[in-house]
Amino acid sequence: MTDPLAGLYQELILDHSKKRSGYGALEHSDAERFERNPTCGDEITLQVSMDPGTDRIASLGWVGSGCSISQASASVLAEIAPGQTMAELQSTIDVFREMMRSRGAGEPDEDVLGDAIAFHGVSKFVMRVKCAMLGWVAAEGCLNDVKASQSA
Repeated sequence: MTDPLAGLYQELILDHSKKRSGYGALEHSDAERFERNPTCGDEITLQVSMDPGTDRIASLGWVGSGCSISQASASVLAEIAPGQTMAELQSTIDVFREMMRSRGAGEPDEDVLGDAIAFHGVSKFVMRVKCAMLGWVAAEGCLNDVKASQSA
């Protein structure tokens, strides 16, 4: 990653940490998950609402507290998730997780990740990976809960 690009990504993270997309509880949710990073104390409660009768995410809302990385990552996720099917979102989560485990190596797929690619630089800092993953782990738990309720 070039330095100017890293600067743009850092700015995107800071912007999302201040102007949080999807921040706030949903009026109706089909699943809700609480996650906490015991290492630093970041917390998030994330909710997913589905389009009725489909497997498509209608909206994603969250509330939480923590560092700018955890807050920005949840904000970016809240912009990416709506409109995706559960399988598409799970695939996006998998690609994000792979990027976060890369320790900055390789070139992540911007077509899949969109603005979440900004967290590629964060993957170099092992102690910050959990911060970036917090909302994504909560979203994955919500998807599992929705799947379980649909098959019950």
